[in-house]
Amino acid sequence: MAEAIKMPKMSDTMTEGVLAKWHKKVGDSIKAGDVVAEVETDKATMDFESFQEGVLLYIGVEEGKAVPVDTLIAIIGEKGEDYQSALDGAKTATDKEEESEAPKVEEETDEVKAESKTEEKATEKVDVSKIDANVIRMPALSDTMTEGVINKWNFKVGDKIKADDSLADVETDKATMEVVGYEEGTLLYLSVKEGEAVPVNGIIAIVGKEGTDITPLLSEGNASAAPESKAEEKSEEKTNKEVAPDAATAPVKEEKASSSNDDSRVKASPLAKKLAEDKGINLNDVKGSAEGGRIVKKDIEGYSPAAKQETAAPQAASESAQPAKPAAAAPVIPQYVGEESFTEKPVSQMRKAISRSLSESLFTAPHFYLNITVDMDSAMEARTQINTVAPVKVSFNDIVIKAVAIALKQHPAVNSSFRGDKIRFNEHTNIGVAMAIEDGLLVPVIRFADGKSLSHISAEVKDFAQKAKAKKLQPKDWEGSTFTVSNLGMFGIDDFTSIINTPDGAILSVGAIQNVPVVKNGAVVPGNIMRLSLGCDHRVIDGATGAKFLQTLKALLEQPIRLLA
Repeated sequence: MAEAIKMPKMSDTMTEGVLAKWHKKVGDSIKAGDVVAEVETDKATMDFESFQEGVLLYIGVEEGKAVPVDTLIAIIGEKGEDYQSALDGAKTATDKEEESEAPKVEEETDEVKAESKTEEKATEKVDVSKIDANVIRMPALSDTMTEGVINKWNFKVGDKIKADDSLADVETDKATMEVVGYEEGTLLYLSVKEGEAVPVNGIIAIVGKEGTDITPLLSEGNASAAPESKAEEKSEEKTNKEVAPDAATAPVKEEKASSSNDDSRVKASPLAKKLAEDKGINLNDVKGSAEGGRIVKKDIEGYSPAAKQETAAPQAASESAQPAKPAAAAPVIPQYVGEESFTEKPVSQMRKAISRSLSESLFTAPHFYLNITVDMDSAMEARTQINTVAPVKVSFNDIVIKAVAIALKQHPAVNSSFRGDKIRFNEHTNIGVAMAIEDGLLVPVIRFADGKSLSHISAEVKDFAQKAKAKKLQPKDWEGSTFTVSNLGMFGIDDFTSIINTPDGAILSVGAIQNVPVVKNGAVVPGNIMRLSLGCDHRVIDGATGAKFLQTLKALLEQPIRLLA
């Protein structure tokens, strides 16, 4: 009986695969375990082995084409067998629902019937497989990516595209990377402008034969864009629009306003009225500087109560024979007029990923912290000696990474992670090194750190740091950590705590080396100490387990010769 072969899910983050190469052709016999094809996933290009035996009756995907997970790619059966039933059976549940569901109305007017017919015609399903064009979607370029920003289009609509052309530069939450379309033909459609975001698996472009009608592809891909609303602009124009007062009636209005404390009819801009209200200023007391005596913003900002007193002419003195006693001058409080302002910018892909992953870690994993102080006198002496012969300058952070890797080998429970219904105890030590860059934080991984020399670790860390700043790190560089080290000592931070970098079970926070008085052999002497804080996931690590790990780490750092053994 013919069996449908579907695109397998070959990694935990894979949503689609590219059929890189077929190793069999229609008519070839296949045994269980034979490599049928090579599939490019979001992480690597892998061999796809058959679990069935028979003859390859049908190939549904061309080489170089990407298809979603669980899409039919081939059919295997007996030689000469009719495979149409297997092909029909591969229809998705969604298609069947769309075909079977049709709302009914008991009574309809002619108008409603006409509208219904129009809608049916508009929503009539088109077989997009017969359209000579292919949709290119936003790939998941990292395990935490949910959307990508098109930094730059390398082609424009109408250009000829090859299968290996880099279609665009896409900013992810980790780096800016090239996206290859894997399609050949004319570029018929670009979904967004440069600087705009597209969700993972959303349409970014369509490539096909020139002149092809791609409307059904866009409708099926739900790629319609809502037009920008200008209601806000119109509302603002209406608010700011003012009618010029009649020149003949202006003096009369001013006279009325001056004879009363009611300033509602004083000529002033909306912003000036708002400022006056906030500051408790009566508009009758303010002299306008705009045309027709209209009060504007700068008049309110420059207004002082003293100005009103200076303009008032004393009339009582000329009418009375008795000189009036001078009134005591009221204290004048100077006014300071400030202006509230702020700047906003869109949240970057990297910052979104940091927010999402760290929130998930903090609110999912029950954190607890253990702190310890390390005497770094011997480590400082050892580093000086090592750097006289090492081909690469070794830092204190490199020494900490090496010591952590060796300590993890002795305490495998700390080198573990919570996996839902099981706990994974890693037998390898891949140390993630937290690195701060302009847009956020990246954690490249030093793999098998326990087996590498200090010089080797130092060279890798320096290389990762340069790539991180240039946004050139690739997914393979930051995936697969079993423990993380975060060092803020270089910024002068004495001690701090960190949020665990999932799926790791622990993270070490490293503070600065401080020159302080310490007690040695009963005497107070100068010393160099460093504070360490171990953040643990209580689901996999208990307090005593974490404490023993820190004791081992402290001993290694205080006797660094053991790192070279």
